[in-house]
Amino acid sequence: MDWYREVYRDRSSYGLRVRERLFDGRSDLQRVEVIDTLAWGRVLVIDGIFMTSERDEHYYHELLVHPALVSAPSVARVLIIGGGDGGTAREVLRHPDVDRCLLVEIDPLVVETSRRFLPTIGTAWDDRRLEVRIGDGVAHVHETDERYDVVILDGTDPVGPGEGLFDERFYRGVARVLAPGGVLAAQTESPILTEELFFDIQATLRRVFRRVHPCFGPVPLYSAGLWSYTLAGAEVDPARIDTKRLAAIEPSCKHYSAEIHRAAFAMPAAVRRRLPVPDLPTR
Repeated sequence: MDWYREVYRDRSSYGLRVRERLFDGRSDLQRVEVIDTLAWGRVLVIDGIFMTSERDEHYYHELLVHPALVSAPSVARVLIIGGGDGGTAREVLRHPDVDRCLLVEIDPLVVETSRRFLPTIGTAWDDRRLEVRIGDGVAHVHETDERYDVVILDGTDPVGPGEGLFDERFYRGVARVLAPGGVLAAQTESPILTEELFFDIQATLRRVFRRVHPCFGPVPLYSAGLWSYTLAGAEVDPARIDTKRLAAIEPSCKHYSAEIHRAAFAMPAAVRRRLPVPDLPTR
């Protein structure tokens, strides 16, 4: 057995003990690998950075998806940008009120590799409500005539193919395709390891959307530990929970619950000092 070491921006290194290297390929956009590890099971790696693992992926995917889908006025039409491992689509399609889910992934190799080597993560590929479209999510939000109740941004870090998913022009495109009352849910990096990037994203979102609410949770695979997700929209209120939708999915969740939902929107003190406190009504 050997070790796979992720080196993040020449600042930190995190290693996993490898049982077997299952796949190593390169698309026109990036290098895609799957390794089988002692600690985390099978792990998807993109350009040398750990993306998700069999053992801990639920922490990420459940908190990215469910706060938006239990607080949006409607969830009939959902757009996922990125998410080629299938985990976000799986969580979206747990909701029986979802009629259609479009997943736009820029790199077909990520989808092909995940379907082959990570079947426990992407369990909803054959759901009739899911459409997978290989293409540029940035272009899609500027060109489509469709409107969505929820848009979920499940992208990589803002480098390479993921670079355009974090700028103001992209967020304005998302705002354009949101239906009235629609909600954006985005992974918004770590307030610890990528502190300034996190605050830059929050500032950009606040220039586009009237209401912006970050939430926080663990992703053990990521060396940063604490990760952030953000809900944004004209009217989004994470304190307004649809209890029927929550009850439909909570029994199948491994991490997310009503208690986790409430706790996730509590800001760490250092973040609170730098961000306006959301005006959340007590319910």
